[in-house]
Amino acid sequence: MNCRGCPTTIDPEKSQSERLCSCASLHVFDWMKGINEPLVDREFVEVRFKNTRKQFYINDNHLPLEQGDIVAVEASPGHDIGIVSLRGPLVYEQMRKYKVDPSGSDFKIIYRKTKPADIEKWLEAINLESTTMLKAREMAERLNLNMKIGDVEYQGDKTRAIFYYIADERVDFRELIKLLAEEFRIRVEMRQIGARQEAGRIGGIGSCGRELCCNSWLTNFKSVTTNAARIQEISLNPQKLAGQCGKLKCCINYEVDCYADAKKDFPDISLTLETKEGKAYYQKSDVFKKILWYSFESNETVNLIPVPLSRAQEIVELNAKGVKPEKLTIVQGNVETNGNEYKPLEAGSLDRFKNQPRNKRKKKKRKKDNPNNNNPS
Repeated sequence: MNCRGCPTTIDPEKSQSERLCSCASLHVFDWMKGINEPLVDREFVEVRFKNTRKQFYINDNHLPLEQGDIVAVEASPGHDIGIVSLRGPLVYEQMRKYKVDPSGSDFKIIYRKTKPADIEKWLEAINLESTTMLKAREMAERLNLNMKIGDVEYQGDKTRAIFYYIADERVDFRELIKLLAEEFRIRVEMRQIGARQEAGRIGGIGSCGRELCCNSWLTNFKSVTTNAARIQEISLNPQKLAGQCGKLKCCINYEVDCYADAKKDFPDISLTLETKEGKAYYQKSDVFKKILWYSFESNETVNLIPVPLSRAQEIVELNAKGVKPEKLTIVQGNVETNGNEYKPLEAGSLDRFKNQPRNKRKKKKRKKDNPNNNNPS
């Protein structure tokens, strides 16, 4: 049987370290593995469950645990089954990252390593998740509830289940909880998540060709606005800016600070550069090469002229004093910046390829050697 729908098959006869599967997300590389562990009174272990759900537990029984071990942990009520995802000194660094106080008293404990009977019951609960989710969706639709149940997670002992749902507004699901409890004979917990959290739970491949950030390493979801795309001069195309969750991509925020810092010295894009040749209107810029493209046409991006940042600043200062320079660029036709030459595009003639020499290849006819075919002499 497979673990929570992933292609990895859980075999009780395999060693604990060979039971690692891909049904969970947000893996952490233990770079502190092998370091001598200090003697502590309370040993914490990170245990992962379905998708992105993780929790810290106390190993009061001092079990010899390793990464990948399947353990039975305390739950309320009953017990749950999870997989050890991290142990050792790095657990304390993770607790500090998530602002969890190790001196607290609300930590649950690890009971034992799982037995074959525990694993069989756990796998039976996993196999019920998909059918339970479909029936729950039918019940919610029958009650006319404006919500979408995206996932179901059973507890390891099949006594409780978490229903993850998405809703744009407040939903009264008290009647739904009664129906679910009567139908499946379990304790029901409804947990609301957002569209980004749902994409992180489901996973997938982004437009960059890599695994989704929210499914692989991203834990904090910061708000993304179109202003971040404007600062980076990204095309405001909703189809390209939206991720699989339907919201703006989280990666838009990754480099916005670098662009904002690099554009501090750039002149205001609403300013026009006034020269004796005419008014030059801003069209686009290369932030890190410090080059701005201007055109004498306000509404058309044709005949773009690259202007170095220093030259644009100089013209802005001259215009502020009421002075109009002779030309937009110092060297007409070519602009030399950092050893690179930028030539403006010029419209060519449609007949410019007619007089070019052509390479004619002579075609050789192949004669077939056939004794039945006699050519007349």
